[in-house]
Amino acid sequence: MGESYSIFRKFSNLEQATELRELLLASNIESELADNVAPVDVTFSGSTIQNEIEVRIKQSDFKKAEEILEKDAENIINQIDPDYYLFDFTDEELYEILLKSDEWNPFDYILAQKLLTDRGKPIDKDLLNILKKQRIEDLAKPEGNQKPWIIAGYVFTFLGGFLGLVIGYFLWTAKKTLPNGQKVYSYAENDRKHGKYIFYISLIIAPSVLLLRAIA
Repeated sequence: MGESYSIFRKFSNLEQATELRELLLASNIESELADNVAPVDVTFSGSTIQNEIEVRIKQSDFKKAEEILEKDAENIINQIDPDYYLFDFTDEELYEILLKSDEWNPFDYILAQKLLTDRGKPIDKDLLNILKKQRIEDLAKPEGNQKPWIIAGYVFTFLGGFLGLVIGYFLWTAKKTLPNGQKVYSYAENDRKHGKYIFYISLIIAPSVLLLRAIA
C-alpha cells in the first residue's frame, strides 16, 4: 500500500489549486485535488465548512514542496508594488507571519523575512526552524473541551437518533493535518473515549428504535 496523501494547501477556486499542482508537477512532486465539502462540520465549532479545493501531496514531499514555493516567491519579490499591505506591518506583526506561516501564502512569508532583515532584525534558518517547530507543537494540541458535544451525543443516543452515532464517530476518529503533513487526533483522549462509547451505544440503540417505529 502506497503512502497516503495529506492536505498541503487549500484554495477557494480551482484555478489557483491547478497552478500549484502544475508547479509541483514540474518538480516531480505528485499531487491530487479534492473538494473538502463534508456532510458534518467535524470541528464542532459551530461554523460551516467553506467549499475549498485541497491540494494533497505525500507527507514525505512536504519539505521539498515548501522549498519550491519559497523559491518561487523569491523570484518575484523584487517586483512587489511599494503599496503592498505588508509594508505597513509592525515588526511584531511580521514576526507573527513567520510564526504562523501555514496561515499565509509563501510570498508573504518570504517578504516578511526580507522586511525584517531590511529593518535590522536578525532572521536566520535556526530561528525559522524554531518558530516552525513551536507552531507544529501548538497545532498538535487537542481541541478544547468537547463537553457540550459529549452531552449532546449521549442525549441523542438515548433518544434513539442517528445523530448520536455521527457525533460519537467524529469525536472518536476526527483527525487534523499539521503543516508538516502529519495527522493527529483532533480531540483529547478522554473526549475520544466518550465518542467511542457514544458511537457503540448508538449502534445498538438506533436500529432498535427504528425497528420499533417501523412496526408500531
